[in-house]
Amino acid sequence: MRSSCQKTVLVTGGAGFLGSHLCDRLLRDGRKVISLDNFHTGSRLNHRHQVSNPDFELIEADVADRLPDLRVDEIYHLACPASPPHYQESPVTTLRTNLLGTFNVLDLAMRTGARALLASTSEVYGDPLVHPQREDYWGNVNSFGERACYDEGKRAAEALFHAHAAEKGVDTRIARIFNTYGPRMQPEDGRVVSNFVVEALQGQPITIYGDGSQTRSFCYVDDLIEGFVRLMESDVRTPVNLGNPGEFSVTELAAMVVAMTGSQSSISHLPLPSDDPRRRRPDISKAERLLDWRPTISLEAGLGPTITYFREIVSDQSSGDRSTTQRVT
Repeated sequence: MRSSCQKTVLVTGGAGFLGSHLCDRLLRDGRKVISLDNFHTGSRLNHRHQVSNPDFELIEADVADRLPDLRVDEIYHLACPASPPHYQESPVTTLRTNLLGTFNVLDLAMRTGARALLASTSEVYGDPLVHPQREDYWGNVNSFGERACYDEGKRAAEALFHAHAAEKGVDTRIARIFNTYGPRMQPEDGRVVSNFVVEALQGQPITIYGDGSQTRSFCYVDDLIEGFVRLMESDVRTPVNLGNPGEFSVTELAAMVVAMTGSQSSISHLPLPSDDPRRRRPDISKAERLLDWRPTISLEAGLGPTITYFREIVSDQSSGDRSTTQRVT
């Protein structure tokens, strides 16, 4: 289907945190964009600046149901709850999205000849025994753990992409996403950046699970979206890590957030959840070599606009204006 004409791109989960930013980028690049979302964790508010664009279409649907008969050139498959509170509240729905939803995306790709990109995750590595994590590491995942619906769901989705490429000839790409943050995250989504920023802005104690020595690598959303686009446009058919290799302890992140918000918040420690990874940092040498991609936005630089975004939400909540706080992922 590919030609010099304007491409039509489907983004499943397009009303979510990453999906809405991806829609912005694709529209700027001159694409026709179809966002498909059931609004389980996404929000119409994330598309409010796009709805008047004639190149944008929003479809309310569940990717786990049969997809509409769309004619598309590319599919970015992002649909799935990505924060622990959301995917753990309904593990069956999470697995259904990862399995049936991925089947449906691949079926549409076969019918239309579209290239399909899967938004996979660093969670496929589980609590890694290898550090940093390279794409050839098979992972350390507990299939009966609290995070299994997401971890194993994404591992199965990767297997489906690989099988359809090998058996059916589907043109596939797989991105393994490491911790990403930025504006449009949900204030209550349970991920560490949003948790810390909201707690600091509200003057509440910063909640650290465990002793705070566990590490994460934080990638600003604009850097990740650039990686998505480069991967989609590449010839790389095997999984690629997309994340920022800068490694910070949770305690270091908390101190940075407190300093940047000017908060007087204290630190509160709670037990570490089961299967919570102790260390997480991507080896991005493959992305550097094959995509010429590397993050350019430091954690401090990315926290600035992220804090500004959450400051407005917290202010609206304090004044009783809930219109901008509902499911803004």
